[in-house]
Amino acid sequence: MPRRRQALLLPGRNYSVQGPLLMFTHVALQSRGAHTYPLTWQGVDRLAADEQAMIDGVCEQTEAVLDRVHNDDPPLLVGKSLGTAAAILAAHHGLPAIWFTPLLQHYPIVQALRRATAPFLLIGGSADPAWNKSLARELAGEVCEIRGADHGMFIRGRPLVDSAHALADVLESVEHFIDTVVWPRQG
Repeated sequence: MPRRRQALLLPGRNYSVQGPLLMFTHVALQSRGAHTYPLTWQGVDRLAADEQAMIDGVCEQTEAVLDRVHNDDPPLLVGKSLGTAAAILAAHHGLPAIWFTPLLQHYPIVQALRRATAPFLLIGGSADPAWNKSLARELAGEVCEIRGADHGMFIRGRPLVDSAHALADVLESVEHFIDTVVWPRQG
């Protein structure tokens, strides 16, 4: 029996699932037959109060959805910034993940990425203060780094088309990861 493809979309603090990274990934997942579950954080300002509040709040809200969808078919987690705190759940449940602009300055998130047993993709920009190129490359996941991109994956001070090209590079990496690692195409 074929497995049910599912994915949870975990936004950032000021980056909803309508933002281009998550929106295009959402479309890519749906085009592959995945059932998607976009989250909206409750009490987002409270989540950003401190590291422990962020981790507890993101994990609690994600776990509530995970409990409803995680049966025999483990979902893919896709998170942006604040949503990457769910790396703790991914490590605990052995779930594959795509992490946009992960918060690599937070020790519990890095430790979760070190414990991960399922494949994951880290995507960050070299001009993002939350990104750490050497740490990202030291972890077991795949890495897509966009030179000059900030936390919003924009390349500031350059023509806007450069940011659009960067988005295309990111999406190519995302689709490759989905098609070769998460749900390899048969045949």
